[in-house]
Amino acid sequence: MTTVIKEEDLIQSIADAVQFISYYHPTDYIQHLARAYEREQNPAAKDAIAQILTNSRMCAEGRRPICQDTGIVNVFLKVGMGVRFDTKRSMQELCDEGVRQGYLNPDNPLRASVLSDPLFTRKNTRDNTPCIVYVELVEGSTVDVQVAAKGGGSENKSKFVMLNPSDSLVDWVLKTVPTMGAGWCPPGMLGIGVGGTAEKAMTMAKQALMDDIDMYELLQRGPQNKLEELRIELYEKVNALGIGAQGLGGLTTVLDVKINTFPTHAASKPVAMIPNCAATRHVHFELDGSGPAHLTPPPLSTWPDVNWAPDYNKSQQVDLNTLTKEQVASWKPGQTLLLSGKMLTGRDAAHKRIQEMLDRGESLPVDFTNRVIYYVGPVDPVRDEVVGPAGPTTSTRMDKFTDMMLEKTGLIAMIGKAERGPVAIESIRKHGSAYLMAVGGSAYLVSKAIRGARVVAFEDLGMEAIYEFDVKDMPVTVAVDALGTSVHQTGPAEWKTRIAEIPLIPVR
Repeated sequence: MTTVIKEEDLIQSIADAVQFISYYHPTDYIQHLARAYEREQNPAAKDAIAQILTNSRMCAEGRRPICQDTGIVNVFLKVGMGVRFDTKRSMQELCDEGVRQGYLNPDNPLRASVLSDPLFTRKNTRDNTPCIVYVELVEGSTVDVQVAAKGGGSENKSKFVMLNPSDSLVDWVLKTVPTMGAGWCPPGMLGIGVGGTAEKAMTMAKQALMDDIDMYELLQRGPQNKLEELRIELYEKVNALGIGAQGLGGLTTVLDVKINTFPTHAASKPVAMIPNCAATRHVHFELDGSGPAHLTPPPLSTWPDVNWAPDYNKSQQVDLNTLTKEQVASWKPGQTLLLSGKMLTGRDAAHKRIQEMLDRGESLPVDFTNRVIYYVGPVDPVRDEVVGPAGPTTSTRMDKFTDMMLEKTGLIAMIGKAERGPVAIESIRKHGSAYLMAVGGSAYLVSKAIRGARVVAFEDLGMEAIYEFDVKDMPVTVAVDALGTSVHQTGPAEWKTRIAEIPLIPVR
């Protein structure tokens, strides 16, 4: 029997899918993260998870993106050999059209992050195409489709190694995960591919991230084969590293570990590992010729009763409009702040352009003196919003610009997500500055603290332009203080020791 799939049905299904996953977490992720919240003993990590869960429900209700980085789209298709597509376009063209329509949806426009030339011009395509398409021909007369949107923060932490056949996978994972830092926004999951060839291992690792999170169920019933035993071993040992939510230290770094394998050459042991972040986004559907896919939202009862709100008793309120270097120098590592007033934004492309202008002796279009910069690329606003979801981007990408910004522009503090590297930390210490961390995975929640937004420079850079935000009680944590103490170093070290010494609350 031949099944005819109309091109408009595939296009509509992909367009609907990228919208759906932009604001709905998978049910299994919500349930496992809620359990992690209940178990967490580190107050900083528990607060971060509370922000992620609160943000998740807000996005489901408001149908706005979970994260400002709405990802690069991956489409996995298993096409039954009894299927015929009613189209003259290629599969790449069909999937790209679905992505284009989904990302340009006026009710919920998604951020365009894809650049047409990775080496030279790096020009934004403005519609998030092309996507990444994988096609497999299989038995049957339906099309099995998995659509995922992979954020840059987690994708950038992808790892590959060609181990010797006798080398330990566990040892490599435990050595490698700490080098990934927190830019992948834990707690998330790890997808691991072992075998095949280099590119096969990477594809298997990515596909593993499409599987349902079932570690709770696996721990309840116990392992039934060696692969499940290995998953549990890695889950427990990775969490024992103490990295914790957002790298602040804590009991849960990963919610699950998935492993795919494939036969390989006798001399080889290719291993790939790709993390999925707190904005885990994927959906699975099937096309049978009867029309576009119907996607069912998770019921609101799926979310736990967790409602994060600013704590004025525990957090210091800071007026950005009158901020001084002396105030910045008084902040302590791990201290929580609520920022109000005006801040500037800027990320990779803006920093690069600032450096080029300073090298040419040109004046900058904006004055950074005694200002704070927020590393962010926001989503465009809709309806009555002043800005769309605007969570932090990974700060380490700006490390090489940090000394230049602190030395030459008058900047006194920075906001982003995850850790800073040794070069940036030394510059922060040298200049008596500070680095503040916002929670990755809480972009819509953060955007509610932004009361005004306007582009003040480099408008041609799109989401990478420099904005001025006017904020009210924006929550941040002092991640690196003026003395160079980093909570991303002290927190995991403390909790790795504590986990080794204290009995953990069992998963339940």
